[in-house]
Amino acid sequence: MATFGKPENALKRAEELIHVGQMQAALQVLHDVITSKRYRAWQKTLERIMFKYVELCVEMRRGRFAKDGLIQYRIVCQQVNVGSLEEVIKHFLHLSTEKAENAKSQAEALEEALDVDDLEADKRPEDLMLSYVGGEKGKDRSDRELVTPWFKFLWETYRTVLEILRNNSKLEALYAMTAHRAFQFCKQYKRTTEFRRLCEIIRNHLANLNKYKDQRDRPDLLLPESLQLYQDTRFEQLKVATELELWQEAFRSVEDIHGLMCMVKKTPKPSLMVVYYAKLTEIFRVSGSQLYNAYAWSKLFSLQKSYNRHLTQKDLQLIASSVVLAALSVTPYDHCSGASHLELENEKERNLRMANLIAFGLDPKRDSREGLSRSALLSELVSKGVLACASPEVKELYNLLEHEFLPLDLASRVQPLLVSITNVGGKISSASSVPEVQLLYYVPALEKLATLRLLQQVSQVYQTMKIEVLSKMIPFFDFSVVEKVSVDAIKSNFSAMKVDHQNGAVLFGSLELESDTLQGHLTLLAESLNKARGLIYPPVEKASKLAEALPGLAEVVNKEHKKLLARKSIIEKRKELQERQLLEMELEEETKRQKIQQVTVEAEKIRLARESYEREQQRIKREQEKKELDDAIALIDKNKKKGKKTAMEGATKQQLIDMAIQEQLKERQELEKRLQKLAKTMDHMERARREEEAPLIDAAFQQRLVEEKIAHERDQQQEIELSRERHVGDLQEKNRLSRMLENKNILQDRIVSRRQSEFDRLKRERDERIAQRLQDNREKREKQRKLIFYLRSEEERQKKLEEEEALRKQEEAERKKKEALERKAKLDELAEKQRQREAEVEERVRKEREAQFRAPAVPAAAAAPAPAAVSGAPGTAASAPAKYVPKWKRGESSAVAVTPPEPDRRGSRQEDQRQPAATDRWRTDRTDDRRPSAAPGNTGKWVPPARR
Repeated sequence: MATFGKPENALKRAEELIHVGQMQAALQVLHDVITSKRYRAWQKTLERIMFKYVELCVEMRRGRFAKDGLIQYRIVCQQVNVGSLEEVIKHFLHLSTEKAENAKSQAEALEEALDVDDLEADKRPEDLMLSYVGGEKGKDRSDRELVTPWFKFLWETYRTVLEILRNNSKLEALYAMTAHRAFQFCKQYKRTTEFRRLCEIIRNHLANLNKYKDQRDRPDLLLPESLQLYQDTRFEQLKVATELELWQEAFRSVEDIHGLMCMVKKTPKPSLMVVYYAKLTEIFRVSGSQLYNAYAWSKLFSLQKSYNRHLTQKDLQLIASSVVLAALSVTPYDHCSGASHLELENEKERNLRMANLIAFGLDPKRDSREGLSRSALLSELVSKGVLACASPEVKELYNLLEHEFLPLDLASRVQPLLVSITNVGGKISSASSVPEVQLLYYVPALEKLATLRLLQQVSQVYQTMKIEVLSKMIPFFDFSVVEKVSVDAIKSNFSAMKVDHQNGAVLFGSLELESDTLQGHLTLLAESLNKARGLIYPPVEKASKLAEALPGLAEVVNKEHKKLLARKSIIEKRKELQERQLLEMELEEETKRQKIQQVTVEAEKIRLARESYEREQQRIKREQEKKELDDAIALIDKNKKKGKKTAMEGATKQQLIDMAIQEQLKERQELEKRLQKLAKTMDHMERARREEEAPLIDAAFQQRLVEEKIAHERDQQQEIELSRERHVGDLQEKNRLSRMLENKNILQDRIVSRRQSEFDRLKRERDERIAQRLQDNREKREKQRKLIFYLRSEEERQKKLEEEEALRKQEEAERKKKEALERKAKLDELAEKQRQREAEVEERVRKEREAQFRAPAVPAAAAAPAPAAVSGAPGTAASAPAKYVPKWKRGESSAVAVTPPEPDRRGSRQEDQRQPAATDRWRTDRTDDRRPSAAPGNTGKWVPPARR
């Protein structure tokens, strides 16, 4: 890795390498500069280096290098100059797009060149084999290798840029722009697989944004600008998904938009909501969900009528007609009739989910069929005036199908109306976001609805009708289609009818006892007969003597009996509860013991594995060192044999290994050259062989065609003769077996009836088993919920006790720490006072000693009168103070005068403070007498007090 003092030098070096054709070396130089920690401060030169770096990455199609460089450059300029990063990324995208467009323009057939299912998949082995054997002669194959790599690199570029810019508040606009360009790339070149991956990438980015809320520079979705960028990206994703006809991805995009709306708790602008419901109508229309499609059209009509001021009366009438026809197209019966409990729960959850997407308030505790239903929607359309805005044909169609009772000519009156609305539709000029409205989409569903209404009304009037008459009454479908429609209606309990093909008739109503209508009539008949019997034969009341004596005894006995039963049930419940608690405690203890044992076993396994891994690593290291030593010894022996002893003398082990590697590389290169020469020779031989065998293959092919034609004609003639013989035999067999047809039909009816009874019995048993299993599962879930609640409550109680104990211990420790600090402070204060007093005493003693040692020697004759004067006239001491006399001098004059007693230290200090004049004079005299005296007995040398 080369180091440069300035980034400019690295840029110059890279340009020099590019001029001599070493682009890989130039890219490595720039990569080292960008990833170096020496250049962490942004400067203009780094921007120029990044421009050159991305140009090299695009030229050489090095996506990983580009990603690493952009990540490092983002770290450098994220807090200083974000605009520079935006310019670099835009330049990167521009270069990638330009290269892809140039490759596209060079290819003659773009569709064939882009016939790749997945841009991230590598080449298949079959393609590689074909390219090596075929010699790459075909232009289609050359186009594929020219265009596909650049489009693959462009897709990697979009992924890299989105990964770099994700979840950064300073790069939101650039992130949105990149996402839009990626959507347009997928839309332009019909890249469905890449579009799914792109949607998943953006979805994961938003999930990570919500997961890591303490991230630095995290976008705030509550800000209007950030929210608008995220909403625009999702709506663009929805538009592209519908244009590519990826309906599942479009529905997931709708869920993403709804999740974003719920996350920020804000509704987008009406213009975006129009796009939202318009795409929902397309999705539900393609999926065949007529009910949800009608609700989406209803919401779309409300938005257009409320917020679109430029909406014309014609466009409003067209949208209203589409809403009414969409509501009429919904099947008039519930498909969940007779469904299992699980299917009903799934349907309820699905309705709740769809209602949330359509922004239709639905209570999850209520039955969802009461909220999202055809009847409720039609009532809402009538109450809100949507039907009044529809066209006259649609109004008349609504009245015929919902309110009129015309069993004979209903279909004949509906048919011209359906023909008239077939040609109605077109693009709405005043609402560009609304898709093209075509009423033709609803014609098949309306024909089915008209058929159902006709069958329903005919069943109320007739009991039997010929199939030919019923077919003439329904001109929309053949009778086979009518039969399929009626089977679905009968399955959902919408109508009751039977088709008798033997007699060519249709029977309306049901003769079975299981019919709901007949069962209700039988119940009423039984109740009426019971009442009549009670009137004819009234019950005889036998009054007992005990009841006459004690009229309230029976009531008291009943109450006491009920109390005893209730008490018994309570005791049983308490016993069961106690047993359950004991069982739970045993289970909990067993679980804890197993967990502790499992943790111990896992820790032991980890320790053994770690020790085994360390031993294995040490063994591998020893073997590598031994192998390297053996290779070096073998190399030395080999060089000695070749006469290279002088060159190997003084060489180290690493040098020997490097020389051996160079020799191996040379041998490998020579082997590759020989292999290439051999492959070229074999290629020429194969090509010559193919050129020689081509005419022979053509001649053999022509001969084979002639032979196969003759054989085909012969086989065809034989097959015709065999078919004639088989036909004659089949006719004879048919005549022979026709006598047994009646017996066969009798046997068939007998078997069918027996199997039908067996099927009914098995069905009843299956229903009972399912009911019992549901009850068992419900009880099991109830037990699990109670157990989980108990465990959670116990865990919370233990946690609370532990927290209180920890808090008490912490308060006790803080109190003890505070008392220790106060005690230490008091002791420190006392110690400080003691040190001050000792320092004052030592200072006073030191001053007294210095004064004694530095005082001059006084003659005995001159010193004798001083004490007398002091003792005789003490009042004159202030006016004429005597000189200071040391203690060792006072002994000499003790015979002449008595030395006054020495005051204590405190008293002398106070006296000194009261007589500042004398003290100053003493200090002056002492200062003057510091020179050594020449008096007798004073040698001029200081003598310590001990020697004196």
